Amino acid sequence: MKSNTPEILITQAIPAMPTFTEALRFWWKLGWISFGGPAGQIAIMHKEIVERRRWLSEDHFLHALNFCMLLPGPEAQQLATYLGWRLHGARGGIAAGVLFVLPSVFILLGLSWLYMAGNEITWINGIFYGLIPAVMAIVASAVKRIGSKALKSASLWVLAGSSFVAIFFFQISFVAIILTAALAGYLGGKWFPKQFPAGKGHGKSGVEDAPCVVLPPSPPASVGRTVLILAVCLTLWWLPVLGVGLLLGWKSIQFQEGLFFSKAALVTIGGAYAVLPYVSQMAVQKLSWLSQRQMMAGLGLAETTPGPLIMVLQFVGFVAAWQQPGNLRPLMAATLGALVTTWVTFLPCFLFVLLGAPHVEGLRQRPALASALTAITAAVVGVILNLAIWFAWNALRPTERTIDYFVGVLAIGAWVAMERFKIGVIPTLATCALLGVIWKLAF
Repeated sequence: MKSNTPEILITQAIPAMPTFTEALRFWWKLGWISFGGPAGQIAIMHKEIVERRRWLSEDHFLHALNFCMLLPGPEAQQLATYLGWRLHGARGGIAAGVLFVLPSVFILLGLSWLYMAGNEITWINGIFYGLIPAVMAIVASAVKRIGSKALKSASLWVLAGSSFVAIFFFQISFVAIILTAALAGYLGGKWFPKQFPAGKGHGKSGVEDAPCVVLPPSPPASVGRTVLILAVCLTLWWLPVLGVGLLLGWKSIQFQEGLFFSKAALVTIGGAYAVLPYVSQMAVQKLSWLSQRQMMAGLGLAETTPGPLIMVLQFVGFVAAWQQPGNLRPLMAATLGALVTTWVTFLPCFLFVLLGAPHVEGLRQRPALASALTAITAAVVGVILNLAIWFAWNALRPTERTIDYFVGVLAIGAWVAMERFKIGVIPTLATCALLGVIWKLAF
């Protein structure tokens, strides 16, 4: 039966351009609620900025996201930086990028101190013991999730398998694997486009575009602008690192962390799960800055805090400097190491975004870059599989002659909870931590 009620057409008004103060309040709020990893953080920004506030159109948001996915580093933080820049220029980008990370910096500093200072207290030790199987399940889930989205052709499956074999059996450098994958994707996209499809990032949400803020024209790319950004960002990037070297010595752990994590910032395309294998390969296995169990505990802590998951690197910097304090007290050395690590991890993100932002709208004419990203993502699947197996092997066998059945059973339970019953990461981590406390107190 047809309704006799006439259709009412509602024309949405074009929203006003947000003031810098209004945007600042939003970025501050976002820094405290950005749980759920990159997917959750991107979803929050889409809902708030595109759907609710209408500061940006759907199409513009997706092009910005595709741009950030091409960059080394955490795409969610870089997306926030770009959105802030597009609204209010350089000061808006800096404010958005900094506030996205700042709350997690302080939270993770406190948790890192608790981990190192309270390791001999049974119940605290139990918390971190319970996080180990949760991290095993989370990384295994990441392999499944990323693999199901990334491996869309036979060539990409071969690339993922080859990457796993290269790093697991032959200890080939993560950097070499990523560069090779990028070249394969770039050439494959030209010669065999069906085997290396140009990914379209996150597809449209199905929400019709509503009128959004009328943004002023973005500043065009120019030689002068490029030189200025490079000069300012490179100076800010390296000045603290060189200052630490001059004050504490070129062999100090803090200076070495500045160099190592600067290198990591340049090669880790694919976010935290891409950087973890590289950091594990170098910081744990080659440099012996921390143990594998400490690395897993750091990932568990980073999962519980807002902000990008790549904040786990701050934990690595903290623990490494705590255990090699030099002439400083452990807490002072660790805090300085953590801050240096965080600085060189995120400052390059601002450099990449501010340099590339004027080119966002031109990405649709460059499918070869997207094909390279597709191949890199496939290679990262194999690298993360290596990480999952390495984590599991070391967690289940704390010594050569023992098997930790508690960790194994709890890891399987956490996997089932997340995959079968769709329990979130935070409840899973909390439950595993509680069970770890109970186990340590009882046994």
